[in-house]
Amino acid sequence: MNFMKTVGISLGFGLEKPPYKVVESKDGYEERKYAAAKWVSTTVEGMSGKSAGTTGFRRLFNYIAGANELGTKVDMTAPVATRIVPGAGPNCESTFTVSFYVPSKHQESPPAPTGNGVFIESFPEMTVYASSFGGFADDEKWIEHARDLSEKLKHKNIHQEFYFTAGYDSPFKLFNRLNEVWFVKKDS
Repeated sequence: MNFMKTVGISLGFGLEKPPYKVVESKDGYEERKYAAAKWVSTTVEGMSGKSAGTTGFRRLFNYIAGANELGTKVDMTAPVATRIVPGAGPNCESTFTVSFYVPSKHQESPPAPTGNGVFIESFPEMTVYASSFGGFADDEKWIEHARDLSEKLKHKNIHQEFYFTAGYDSPFKLFNRLNEVWFVKKDS
């Protein structure tokens, strides 16, 4: 891999993303239709999204670095999506399932993970409502943006028991960062 490609990837340029179609844009969010796809995932229980995200990212990075049945490297993709099932109360652990989209060349038959707690999962075709924001996201910003989007969607038929955060950028990228919060539309 040449130096410029390495720098570009470390800054988040040129990473493959899951395909989707924008159905509608309004009121600061997009309604998107995502195709069914495979993702490599790991689940972490915890009080802090940042801590759980770090643990989950490390496990998944090991998978793409070769901790899989083929011992092969798998290209990094974006976003790092995290499904959050909030705990029952303010002092209860939440469930964070951190996921990387499996690149298209491995979608048909992704190499099986060998790392503890790492698994391949199939996301069904789904419609999501996505709201974007910039900067470095922390737990408070994720929750604030999820709350704002949920308020805009209060008359929509959405899953309220979980939501997703989606981070598109390397921690080394300082400007023009992209973060999103997703709510999944319930099937009619």
